[in-house]
Amino acid sequence: QVQLVESGGGLVQPGGSLRLSCAASGFTFSNYAMGWYLQAPGKQRDLVATITSGGSTNYADSVKGRFTISRDNAKNTVSLQMNSLKAEDTAVYYCSVSIFGLRRWGQGTQVTVSS
Repeated sequence: QVQLVESGGGLVQPGGSLRLSCAASGFTFSNYAMGWYLQAPGKQRDLVATITSGGSTNYADSVKGRFTISRDNAKNTVSLQMNSLKAEDTAVYYCSVSIFGLRRWGQGTQVTVSS
């Protein structure tokens, strides 16, 4: 079955960096676009970044120039490099894939930006 397992979250000071990773299994990873989403407490889940099967990327305006999404099809992983982190980036971050119109989610990883 489809599995998405995120890792790499934690507590970081404003201006710091974190790298999130998502290990995917149960589907042909290289054929699918992948995405990262975030959900802050009490708010809806929002798109952060996507990467197509061909490697084209798209970012939310709030993270452009600070976050970079990448994928390694040999390892079935998608990563999110987050630099210049701000307090408002604090959220649970989810890895996601849509397969046959059904969106699948990982369990999420908490990112807290605080001094």
